[in-house]
Amino acid sequence: MSGRLIYLMGPSGSGKDSLLNAARDRLAARGCVIARRVITRSAEAVGEEAVGVSLAEFDQQEAGGAFALSWRANGLAYGIPRQIDDWLAAEQDVLVNGSRAYLPHALQRYPDLISVLLSVEPAVLRERLLRRGRESIEQIELRLARNAQFDAASAERDGLHLLDNSASIERAGDNLLALIGASRACA
Repeated sequence: MSGRLIYLMGPSGSGKDSLLNAARDRLAARGCVIARRVITRSAEAVGEEAVGVSLAEFDQQEAGGAFALSWRANGLAYGIPRQIDDWLAAEQDVLVNGSRAYLPHALQRYPDLISVLLSVEPAVLRERLLRRGRESIEQIELRLARNAQFDAASAERDGLHLLDNSASIERAGDNLLALIGASRACA
């Protein structure tokens, strides 16, 4: 038996980082490790527990095989360290902050991964993106339009577990832990 890879996705502003921070201790108590991503922006601008590197550093690490998963999105490069394979082999569950667009590639490498799509009501998402202040109104509207393509029916058809984060982060954390526990019982 090996650990399970839990692949958390969601639109920018959906609260992935907040959810991971809120559930971190409870996940650790259940033997679930949250992998730190490597991202090509400064650590101060990341907004999550990630490693910020330059694009040249990222490309060097990627070429050297440092990442189990890596992708490009929104003008940035993202990498999940190869260390997750060691954790999985040691029967630890591993949660990664992934990308919806990269999911098919992740499934090729980890066909049994548990894919979780964090969803947020459009009005709540718009407010979060505006409050964050990282993007122009036009960029926010493009994000919202892209997110509208992912509805509950398509998520279910694609085998994704939907997790709503429109209300309290505590509720979303409880639901994430319940989902992970339920999928363990089915394994």
